[in-house]
Amino acid sequence: MSANVADAGGASGAAAATPSRPKEGAVVGILAAISLSHCLNDLIQSLVPALYPILKSSYALDFGQVGLITLTFQLTASLLQPLVGLYSDRRPRPFSLAVGMGFTLVGLVLLAHAASFGMIVMAAALIGTGSSVFHPEASRIARSASGGRYGLAQSVFQVGGNFGQAIGPLLAAFIVVPNGQRSVVWFSLVALAAIAILFGVGRWYSRHLVAALSRPRAAIQHHGLPRGRVAFAIAILVVLVFSKNVYTASLSSYYTFYLIQRFGVSVQFAQVLLFVFLGSVALGTILGGPIGDRIGRRLVIWVSIFGALPFALALPYVNLTWTVILTIPIGMIMASSFPAIVVFAQELLPGRVGVVSGLFFGLAFGMGGLGAAFFGELADRTSITFVYQVSAFLPAIGIAAVLLPNLRRPAGSS
Repeated sequence: MSANVADAGGASGAAAATPSRPKEGAVVGILAAISLSHCLNDLIQSLVPALYPILKSSYALDFGQVGLITLTFQLTASLLQPLVGLYSDRRPRPFSLAVGMGFTLVGLVLLAHAASFGMIVMAAALIGTGSSVFHPEASRIARSASGGRYGLAQSVFQVGGNFGQAIGPLLAAFIVVPNGQRSVVWFSLVALAAIAILFGVGRWYSRHLVAALSRPRAAIQHHGLPRGRVAFAIAILVVLVFSKNVYTASLSSYYTFYLIQRFGVSVQFAQVLLFVFLGSVALGTILGGPIGDRIGRRLVIWVSIFGALPFALALPYVNLTWTVILTIPIGMIMASSFPAIVVFAQELLPGRVGVVSGLFFGLAFGMGGLGAAFFGELADRTSITFVYQVSAFLPAIGIAAVLLPNLRRPAGSS
């Protein structure tokens, strides 16, 4: 089945409603199901970094090895995602989401029973593979169910993942930390619940694809930019994803270690403070998409990355209370950019929803993984505090957003 068929009903890159086709409203139940399954998926994924203090102690790992686990997990997700997106643009597979969650389930069980560093890395790779299948197709389904409110749908989809990432460390603090690595196996119930939800989503999407065949094909509204200008704009978005995700990886991957080493807090309390930061990321994500729908994605992208710079620069030099306070605007401001970046890229490349989603979710994982590995090695050679001092300058790259073109609003957007 072609990408055009898959994109019918609002999934194409900037579709304009035709006179013979009435405008459809958002399918709220599907958006909620996709957001919930994203929450469960990323909750499981967040267990990997949440386990770092336990794994580091149990297996005598250095920060470089911790960074390698993150690199393996995020590269398996990032390298496969564009390929999955390219394939699904041409041949949508409604039940691939449930299959991908099966990979995550196997990786989760292996992580619970891993007895060596090699097995931990293999488990991280399986969980990353599940993520690579999930994100491109789930993002496509969110757009198909958006009713034209693409930024809002992308935010609803992404906030589920952010919320999962936030509560994962909290659950780890009260379940895994007291009971040890083996207790991770209880989270297999979460994976099974996600598989059940995604099977239901797959049934809806299958019906949606069949119904799209009988409807007039939506005309794709192009922005009129030359190919070179589009390529340049995509390159700028890639640079912005680098700025955002490498900094976020440096903050989230080593935040618990930073709090423990600098302020002497307990592992459990450090996980709670990590939840505060990740919760602010979730809040920023849900705000970023709708604001972009209203005031323009280019402005949201520029403000959301470059605007975090003063807070990031101050973070390594303040006390514990102010550290917690500053991570809240950092998380909110930077997270608000990603829904806008994804939708902006989809509008630059109309009709290539799967490729764009796979590319940018993949870049987010891959660059985060490379950043975590680099900063892990840097922390071994210097200190966690020095890592935070250096990485604080990364949001300054966000000024590159001024080079993005102004796109005319696609028909059907709010």
